[in-house]
Amino acid sequence: MTALELRLRQALQPWRKAPAWRIAFSGGLDSSVLLHLLADWARCEALPPLSVIHVHHGLQPAADAWPEHCAQVCARLGVPLEIVRVQVAAGASLEQEARRARYAAFSERLGPAEVLLSAQHREDQAETLLFRLLRGAGVRGLAAMPASRALGLGSLVRPLLDCSRGELQAYAQDHGVVWIEDPSNADERFSRNFLRRQVMPLLAGRWPQASTSLARSASHLAEAQQLLEELAEIDLLAARGESALPWLPLPSLDLTSVNALSDVRQRNLLRHWLVPLSRMPDSHHWAGWLDLRDAKSDAAPIWKLADGELHRADGRLWWLSDEWLSPPQPLDLPCSLGADSVDLPGNGRVELSGELPQGRWHLRYRQGGESLQLPGRGRRDLKRLLNELRVPAFVRPRLPLLFEGDELMAVANLTQASGFEAKGLRLRWSPPIGAQGLSW
Repeated sequence: MTALELRLRQALQPWRKAPAWRIAFSGGLDSSVLLHLLADWARCEALPPLSVIHVHHGLQPAADAWPEHCAQVCARLGVPLEIVRVQVAAGASLEQEARRARYAAFSERLGPAEVLLSAQHREDQAETLLFRLLRGAGVRGLAAMPASRALGLGSLVRPLLDCSRGELQAYAQDHGVVWIEDPSNADERFSRNFLRRQVMPLLAGRWPQASTSLARSASHLAEAQQLLEELAEIDLLAARGESALPWLPLPSLDLTSVNALSDVRQRNLLRHWLVPLSRMPDSHHWAGWLDLRDAKSDAAPIWKLADGELHRADGRLWWLSDEWLSPPQPLDLPCSLGADSVDLPGNGRVELSGELPQGRWHLRYRQGGESLQLPGRGRRDLKRLLNELRVPAFVRPRLPLLFEGDELMAVANLTQASGFEAKGLRLRWSPPIGAQGLSW
């Protein structure tokens, strides 16, 4: 067994019980060697079922022949093949948009706990580190490509990251592996190609172990990033706190707990918390966080990010996205006598428990000037009542209100008029949840 085969098998030991191994197969050298190694291994030992995914981007005429080449290779090795054709969106970076389309296709096709095997190697890792260093990336970016990460319902695994391209090429030549040469790899207008063809050979000429050293540095930075994430988890546990509105299912943090941290720990915590929720800003745009954090107590600052907004209200930071970024549609909805459950356009769902007496019942949103007759408290202005109940400003225009004629009788989830609850009536609202990750 060669050193290459041994390292591959060691890298894949943790994934031997996966329900399936799916191979990202471009037809190039790296993925061709990976497919050949796995097919050869599967003839000797019981492995998870192997299959291949080839993504056809349709970006150049030469690529039209690649699916047929991939089909012939897979037929010869006896491995099932799926060819996926994708549309690459127009964008500033063709490389980035193609990658996004490719990984979206992979993600959609991975079943629960299945593994996608990709053939990036040591030189790819070194190029990634150098590319991100030149773009001013932080520790997370400089950790480069992880050996494994979640993808869709399964995992993406890169079992060849510790192997050199020279080893893969030697294996291919020794075993008669035929691969495709992508003409676009010679186009040095693409940043990665320029690094691969101009910069890396120059570095290797002066420092022969440059790729190995750069890949090792990426590994060290990955460990540093893990420590930062563990620290962020400790800070996140303290900063979650308790909201005064448990029925409001939005990601939020206690601002006092966040402010108790140093500036660098605040940024580390917010990066960790926001990564599943939004693409993160570059260092210049972090001034938006300082404006939000340091605004006067009576201000309503907003930090706008790529995929949502961070608001400050009731001593907490709130993440708003999707429906929360647009005002709700006007509402004047008649209510029936029986218990009712209604979807509100762009505003979740409202449910009325109990049976309404005869009357002209309507669901509406705030217009201003409403008041409510409360048990034992007399008539109270709704605006002041919402202040007392510490309802964030961004929630107030969305609160469903139940009227009998022009008389306000119930504010969903919060309070009801005299005699309303005594009749066994209750108005419950399930707000929209927006786009949420797993870290809150």
